[in-house]
Amino acid sequence: MGIKMKLYDKKQIDWKNILFDNKTLFWLIMPIVLEQFFNSLMGMADTMMVTTVGSVAISAVALVDSINNLVIQVFSAMAAGAVIVCSQYIGSGNKKESNRAAGQVVLMVLVISLAITIFGILGGERLLRLIFGTVEDSVMENALIYFIITAISYPFLALFSAGAAFYRASGNSKFPTNVSVISNIINITGNAVFIYVFKWGVTGAATATLLSRIFSTTVVYYCLRKPKQTIVVKDYLKIRSDMALILTIMSIGIPAGIENGMFQFGKIAIQSTVSTMGTTVMSAQAMTNILEMANGLFANGVGIGLMTVVGQCIGANRIEEAKYYIVKLMGVAWVGVLISCLIIFAVTKPITWLSGMEPEAAVLCFEMITAITIVKPLVWVGAFGLPYGLRAAGDVKFPMIVSISSMWGCRVMLCNFLVKMFQFGLIAVWLGMFADWTIRAAIFVVRFLSGKWIHGDMVKQKGEN
Repeated sequence: MGIKMKLYDKKQIDWKNILFDNKTLFWLIMPIVLEQFFNSLMGMADTMMVTTVGSVAISAVALVDSINNLVIQVFSAMAAGAVIVCSQYIGSGNKKESNRAAGQVVLMVLVISLAITIFGILGGERLLRLIFGTVEDSVMENALIYFIITAISYPFLALFSAGAAFYRASGNSKFPTNVSVISNIINITGNAVFIYVFKWGVTGAATATLLSRIFSTTVVYYCLRKPKQTIVVKDYLKIRSDMALILTIMSIGIPAGIENGMFQFGKIAIQSTVSTMGTTVMSAQAMTNILEMANGLFANGVGIGLMTVVGQCIGANRIEEAKYYIVKLMGVAWVGVLISCLIIFAVTKPITWLSGMEPEAAVLCFEMITAITIVKPLVWVGAFGLPYGLRAAGDVKFPMIVSISSMWGCRVMLCNFLVKMFQFGLIAVWLGMFADWTIRAAIFVVRFLSGKWIHGDMVKQKGEN
């Protein structure tokens, strides 16, 4: 077949009636970006508050958050499936099916999240020791407390992710962003009260997270019942399973879930390696991870919005328009990553100082951020931004295979090889990560140019089968 070097055919786009003009794109994407920014800001503030409790507390939270991030990614994958299916229905003009699909997503995420919560609570310390091996008793004690409380919040987190996805699929990203911002304020306020006033330590941090997630879920599902919006979900107790529709949603969500899940399993494997390097290195890695996520949040926000845009274009059978938006928004994402990396680089030292990090850990963190600032603008958007558009067009299996292979081949195996054979320190983690980013970017760019990612309207295909 060969590679079609043409990015998109301008002649096949009805420029006078495009689905998303610049103003519409701005108001779709900017609230998501602001939400990503605010979440990251609150995440850093959260970490800084826990850091003041001591190295034991931050190490415990870092260990558990590697598991929590795995769970979050699984829920995000289910939400992505919801966005893609619902946006394709909306693009095709079938809002009734969009509402029905949304109801099935609610049922599905509730059952799955409850199962994960029960598994986590019953597993408890045995699960933590299985994953992380031998760690200091004080760290394990704090990690267990933090894990149990945050596990209780999983169903609320999953339901909110799905509810927010329904609003974004219909083009309304402002409302879930507002709810998320208020939820984060509740979280950070709760941290301040529980940690500094009540002296609850990691218990306080976890409790604040639980309360904030209960709030956001309650608000979103109360509002989803209102009839004057694109997607309406109500009569929650009357929702019954529709396996055909659930399988359609899962055909999109499962590959993304496997991809995200294996990605986080790989990160946990790396975290286990880092945990053998001592508390100082663990503290440096925890802060580095937060800062690295922060300098990619703009592109992540663009990618999340891109799923709605491409999904609606595919549902409306506007293939060239979908290509155009992918190219356009990836350019926007690249500029955002470059600026974000420079900003994070500039504020890294002040943040490590304000957080009260030990000097050795702060120096190590700054060294990692320097390397990230050099590499990330070159390849990260191609590796992580572009696949959002591919998945929205139904190309979910290919990104899954590429991402899992690259993750385990580069991040895990290369990292362990450098540590065990050459006694590399923390830099081994990031060298593996840079190799992963580069390989993914090259493969996904070739995939996009080939045109093989265009699978057509998946919801119509499933309905015809």
